[in-house]
Amino acid sequence: MNYGYLLINYTEKIMSTNINNILVSDVMLATDSFPIVSQYHLIRETLETMNKFKLGIACIVDSNNKLLAVITDGDLRRILLASQKPLASFFVDDVLDYSSSYFKFVEPNLPLKVGIDIMGNHKIWDLPVVDNDGSLLGLLHLHPAINAVINKTMPIS
Repeated sequence: MNYGYLLINYTEKIMSTNINNILVSDVMLATDSFPIVSQYHLIRETLETMNKFKLGIACIVDSNNKLLAVITDGDLRRILLASQKPLASFFVDDVLDYSSSYFKFVEPNLPLKVGIDIMGNHKIWDLPVVDNDGSLLGLLHLHPAINAVINKTMPIS
């Protein structure tokens, strides 16, 4: 008997059954747990907010909490390397001037696997969660998502 095949088959059945029961909304970070800034924030203020939460993304919203753009620590590194501006003048620029309005996102009622697949396909760690109107509801961060999958799909011994 091929026990390796049985174990893999058993594990795949557990994972496929349980992972589809986890929704993005079950795992997403609440809006008070990640950096959110207004469209009028400066780069320096945005960096301070990102540093406070220790995440590599900030979501930029309007006064109605509609997600307008995102900026990541990778975006900031690339901008700094390409910019010929003095650092002090860069810090007082509006964050919206450097942020990306073309971002990936996920809806809260989708299976967690969809969010993880998007993150994996685009090599990103964070995915804003928005409703049908584009309002920011939360953030799907890779670490809690993977922990939820591992804890939900692993049989308890």
